[in-house]
Amino acid sequence: MSKGKDQKKSIEKSLTELERLVEELENGDLELDQALKKFEQGIKLSRECQQTLEETEMKIKILMENALKTTDEELN
Repeated sequence: MSKGKDQKKSIEKSLTELERLVEELENGDLELDQALKKFEQGIKLSRECQQTLEETEMKIKILMENALKTTDEELN
């Protein structure tokens, strides 16, 4: 399996888990120590998702720049 597919599954899985954590926290039935652990897990997942999105954005920028260069070269 390619790294891209692994990342896609990873971010989708992370977002689903993050949504579940938010629901648990919003429910308000957790003890303080449990809520803190869930919050910490959520922060970790959020950071992982943000990093994946930033990496993906950088790849897209590089691809777009390369496509523009190729188009410019073909026009000249």
